[in-house]
Amino acid sequence: MSYLHKYEIDKKYSKSVAYFSMEFAIHQALKIYSGGLGFLAGSHMRSAYDLKQNLVGIGMLWSYGYYDQNRDEDRYLKIEFRRKRYYFLEDLNVTVSVDINGKPVYVRAYLVPSELFNSAPLILLSTDIPENDYLSRTITHKLYDSNTETRIAQEIILGIGGTKVLEELKYNPDVYHMNEGHSLPMAFELYKKFKDIEEVKKRVVFTTHTPEAAGNEEHDINLLNKMGFFSETSLEEVRTITGVEGEKFSLTVGALKISKIANGVSKIHSDVANEMWNFVDERCDIISITNAQNRKYWTDKGLLKALDEHEDFELEARKKHLKRLLFDEVANQTGKMFDPDILTIVWARRFAEYKRPGLLKHDLQRFEDMINNQKYPIQIIWAGKPYPFDAQAINIFNELNYMARSYKNIAVLIGYELDLSMKLKKGSDIWLNTPRVTREASGTSGMSAAMNGAINLSIADGWHPEFCREGINSFTIPTEGRGLSIEEQDRLDNKNLMDTLENKIIPLYYDNKKEWLNVKKNSISDVIPAFDSGRMVHEYYTLMYNK
Repeated sequence: MSYLHKYEIDKKYSKSVAYFSMEFAIHQALKIYSGGLGFLAGSHMRSAYDLKQNLVGIGMLWSYGYYDQNRDEDRYLKIEFRRKRYYFLEDLNVTVSVDINGKPVYVRAYLVPSELFNSAPLILLSTDIPENDYLSRTITHKLYDSNTETRIAQEIILGIGGTKVLEELKYNPDVYHMNEGHSLPMAFELYKKFKDIEEVKKRVVFTTHTPEAAGNEEHDINLLNKMGFFSETSLEEVRTITGVEGEKFSLTVGALKISKIANGVSKIHSDVANEMWNFVDERCDIISITNAQNRKYWTDKGLLKALDEHEDFELEARKKHLKRLLFDEVANQTGKMFDPDILTIVWARRFAEYKRPGLLKHDLQRFEDMINNQKYPIQIIWAGKPYPFDAQAINIFNELNYMARSYKNIAVLIGYELDLSMKLKKGSDIWLNTPRVTREASGTSGMSAAMNGAINLSIADGWHPEFCREGINSFTIPTEGRGLSIEEQDRLDNKNLMDTLENKIIPLYYDNKKEWLNVKKNSISDVIPAFDSGRMVHEYYTLMYNK
C-alpha cells in the first residue's frame, strides 16, 4: 500500500498505475470537468476504489472550472467564469518546475484523498500560485482554453508536470495511462529518463475516446517543439519516433506510436478507430474495452431494492417519486409544472452539432402534433453545456430555449453538472440519444440512465448495440445514415425516430403498462452486470496494464 492510498491494495491489482486525464467528475463540489470524458474518469476512479486497485489519478485543478451555465435577462445562455475555492483538498507540499516556452513554470500538487469521495487518490496540478507570473497562472484557469498556446501549455503541465510530481513523491508507476492524448508530453518526459523508446512503450497505455476531430488534436509541430511539448527530445528524434513527417502533429498518432497498447471505448468505436488510424505504420494495437459507469454512485437504491424484491408497485412508486424530484427542478428553473404520470423524454449531454440535440423537432409540424396530442401527452426536457466558444452549439441551445417558451410541456435546463445529471437520469422515462452514426464513441450517459429505469431510445452507435435487446430493454432508431448527405441523414433519422415514438413507445407507455414495466425492469437488470465500471477497470488490468 502506498502512502497515497488509505486502503489495502488487492493483490490482483497490485501493479501501480498513474491515470492521466484532463478532467474528472468526482463530486458536484469539485467542478473540474466538462462532460463525458470527465464522467467516465470519475467512474473509473470510484471503481478503482471499490476494487482496491493500486491506481492514482493525475488531473488539473481548474481555478474557474469549465464554466458556470446561467441565463441572461432574456433567458438565453449566459456563460460565466467564477473562481472556485476548494478547502477540502490536501496540499502535498510539492512544487515542481516545468519549462514552457523556455521559461520555468511552477506547478503545485494537491490531493483528493481516497476516503473523501470514495475514489482512488487523485493528484491535481495547479500553476495558479504566487511563484508564477500572471500569464503562467492562467494555464490552469479554464478547462479547454480556447487559446492554442494556453491549450498546449495545459497539456505540458498535465503530462510533464504530472510525471515530475510523481517522481518528487517517490511514486514510480509501473504503468502510465493516457485517458485521451492530452497527456502525451508525459511519454517524452519518460523518454528523457530512459533514453530508449522501447522502455517507454513498456510502461504507456492509451485510451482514445472519440472519432471527432476536436477530440483528436493536431498542432503545428514547430510550435509544440518551441513550447517544450516534447520535453528535451529533439525535433528530429520526435519525427523518427512518431513517423510524423509533415508540419501538423496529431496527439493521437503520437500516442498510438508510443504506447504498448491502446483501446477504443466500445466495440463499434474500436472498429472505427482501427479503420481511422490504419495509415499509421507500426502503431500499437487498438482493442475494445467498452466504457461503463459506477452503479454504486449512479443507481437509486430504492429502485434496486424494489427490483430485487420483485415489488412492482414499489418500483413504480419510487420511479414516480424520482420524477417529482426532477420536476421540482424544472419548476424552479422554468416555472413549468410537469406531471409525473406523463411520459417524459430527456435529451441531456454535452451540446454539440454531431449529437443533434434538435433532431426531434426536425419535422416541425409532426413535432408540434406530438407535443399537442391530448390522448397521448408527452413532456420533453433538454439539458447540457455547449463548449463556451462554439457559436453553433450555443445557437442550437438558444434556439431550443426560445422554442420552449411556447410550450408548457417543454423545458430547457441549465447547470448540467453531476447533480442535475443524476436527477435527469433518475427522473426520465425515455433517455434519447441521437448522434450521427459512427460519431458516438460510447455514450455512457445512457448506461447510468438505464440503471435508474430510464429506457434508452438511441441511434445504433457507441455502446447501444452491445446492450440493446430491441423492445425488451430498450429501443433503437433505425438509421441509414452512412454515405448520405447530412440533410438526407437528418430527414431519415428524424422520420425513424418519430415513427418509433408514435408507433411503439408512446402507445406502450399508455396502453400496456405491464409490458412497459417489464422493459423498465429489463433496462435496470441488463445494464448493471455488463456496464458497471467494476467490469471496465478489471478489464484495464487484465487486457492492458498486465500485458
